[in-house]
Amino acid sequence: MNNVVAENRAGHYCNSNHLFESNLKLVKSIAHHISVRLPAGYSLDDLIQVGMIGLLEASKVYDPALGASFKSYACIRIRGAIMDELRRQAWVPRSVQQKSRRLSAAIHKVEGRMGRAATDREIAEELDESLDDYHETLEMVSGCTVFSLDEDDNTFEPASEDDIQLNIIQDDAVKKKLAEVIGSLPYQEKMVVALYYDNELNLKEIGEVLEVSESRVCQIHSQAVSRMRARMQRWLQEEPQQN
Repeated sequence: MNNVVAENRAGHYCNSNHLFESNLKLVKSIAHHISVRLPAGYSLDDLIQVGMIGLLEASKVYDPALGASFKSYACIRIRGAIMDELRRQAWVPRSVQQKSRRLSAAIHKVEGRMGRAATDREIAEELDESLDDYHETLEMVSGCTVFSLDEDDNTFEPASEDDIQLNIIQDDAVKKKLAEVIGSLPYQEKMVVALYYDNELNLKEIGEVLEVSESRVCQIHSQAVSRMRARMQRWLQEEPQQN
């Protein structure tokens, strides 16, 4: 039995290593894509180093049975790691972060009430906005719309060894759930995520594939990430009750 466990662990390690090493170019591509939108003074190398951590974490816990390709999953985690670091440096305006949180909260409420994916109009009504105003909101938050669970400012205290181990377990569960959530997105949102992260198409190219405008692609992408955040937050709230 011990030999089987050891072999499984070795196999998982080799696969994780392969996923990490074969996707290193993703980190450079994503870091460069983000860096061109930043003010002068931000180091591309620093963004790459942070992105490497996101790729490493993704490679350790990825499960192909959960419905998302590794490339989609890894890109979300790489971008999330970089944006988390930029948030800590106060690059994303607080007002935009607040709008992004409000958007995710609206999706959370509608989907919790309806028991299905919320439509644009339903989310707009929850926000007490017209459909046009809602679409403007989506475009406004698009600059910071990468997936992150770290929405609030937190003060961390030293943790015990038991606390650290528990956090590791919970973190792995979160990342596995994220892959499942990506796979469960509505068709058009899943297409945008796949074309943007898997195929590395820009917004204009995705618009040509889906036969919609570039601004509409931007809106769909923002809504997709906000929906992911809302579903993950709901899962995080329900998870302690299930254990």
